[in-house]
Amino acid sequence: MPSKPSKILDIFQNPSPERDYLVHFEVPEFTCLCPLTGQPDFALLVIDYVPDRSNVELKSLKNYMWSFRNEGAFHEAVTNRILDDLTGAIRPRFMRLTARWYVRGGIFTTVVVEHRKRGWKPAAPVQLPEPGEAPESFR
Repeated sequence: MPSKPSKILDIFQNPSPERDYLVHFEVPEFTCLCPLTGQPDFALLVIDYVPDRSNVELKSLKNYMWSFRNEGAFHEAVTNRILDDLTGAIRPRFMRLTARWYVRGGIFTTVVVEHRKRGWKPAAPVQLPEPGEAPESFR
């Protein structure tokens, strides 16, 4: 049976809930309609999240993104709605959604929204040397 647009986000159990790890998605063909002109708006959506107990299933995410194709929405509103829907479905420890909207009227727009689970503290980032660079301990 062919796919079709859907607002349903399917989830599955996190296979490693004891560990913080990053899930990174890029959605280069997101489309919705300008609520004022009805013309299409296009964006690259970048989704980064640290799962807690569940993850989002990719086919349902694709169909969810597709469901906005014929809906009118301001950039800020649709970006926040997508974050709310995703965090409501999977309840991650952390999620960041960056929406890079392609040029319209000579203006590029980027909207960045975040969610953090109450009490979650990220681990300190690991600083690795650049290729060919000696580690700090050898300088």
